[in-house]
Amino acid sequence: MPTRSKCIQNSHDRSISPTPADFVWICAAQVQLPSPPTQSPPPGGTVQAYPGPPSSVSSPVPTPPVNEKQQYLQQKYVQRNAYAQQVDDAATATPKPRAPSLSHKTAPAVQLPGAPTPGQFVGAQATNEDNVGTFNGGSYRISHRDSNSLLTIQLAVGCPLKAKPGVMIAMSTTMSLRGELTFGWKKLIAGGELAMSHYTGPGELLLAPSVLGDMMVLRLDGEQEWKLGRDAFVAMTSGVTHDYVRQGIAKAFFSGEGLFIYKFGGKGLLWLQSFGAIVRKDLKEKEEYFVDNGHLVGWNCKYKIERAAAGGIISGLSSGEGLACRFEGPGTVYIQTRNLNVFAKQMKISTASG
Repeated sequence: MPTRSKCIQNSHDRSISPTPADFVWICAAQVQLPSPPTQSPPPGGTVQAYPGPPSSVSSPVPTPPVNEKQQYLQQKYVQRNAYAQQVDDAATATPKPRAPSLSHKTAPAVQLPGAPTPGQFVGAQATNEDNVGTFNGGSYRISHRDSNSLLTIQLAVGCPLKAKPGVMIAMSTTMSLRGELTFGWKKLIAGGELAMSHYTGPGELLLAPSVLGDMMVLRLDGEQEWKLGRDAFVAMTSGVTHDYVRQGIAKAFFSGEGLFIYKFGGKGLLWLQSFGAIVRKDLKEKEEYFVDNGHLVGWNCKYKIERAAAGGIISGLSSGEGLACRFEGPGTVYIQTRNLNVFAKQMKISTASG
């Protein structure tokens, strides 16, 4: 191996001064590496080649290079799914109430006179399901509703019941019946019934309306008074009181109920009839509602007669709806869907044309 002085001397023989890189190249060129050792042959004299790995050992799978675009798309996909999950969680969660902003105030809803508060309007309700109940001394059922109604009453021993004459269909032989005849100038003017039928149990009693219509029951609690049309009364228990009250001249002529109407009070059950189906209308405080004359069954609120059609007399005559009953709440009005006077006129027209 050459010495350091010999390498330096050989570097001075060149015409150009050597650089550090040349110095390393000169020294490396003069270094003689030893030859690799030879392997002695085996005792048999022949050299066997390496057979290689067995077939059961698979070669290692090279790791594929990382695709930067694919990695970026996967990250975006994960982020998008996480954002969608956050949106779904926020939608299903209960929103917290926010304090009203002073700069964004909601305009108050317009309240029209005679109309219910917005969002509290209650439409007319039908009463066509079977009505079953009990009272002190008996039970009842109203079936075959709307046009063929039937009232079935079961009375205990000694239990009394008052009914309108002519509404009984049948009764048990154990029942007792007696009539009561009373006179009064109010009844004569109002056209009310001068007679009243008194039934006493025990037994079963079947009652039905005098016209094609429905039946219903009012449960009086002693605090409210109900007014009925002259054809609405059917029957009542012994705790119910009744009288005739006078209406004004305008109501007597244009309400279709006459000068005197029924007034009922006390405690007990009161059964009513109608011509056609019965519709119930509940009125809130200061709410107003028009009902055409001839369609009243019962009410416990005040009303007045007014012209329902807008415009003058010609408008009222052409619309067919002139003066009507204008009710004002709070209270309840029961309405019948058919007008007996209009039906009678229609029958006369049909009979004359036939």
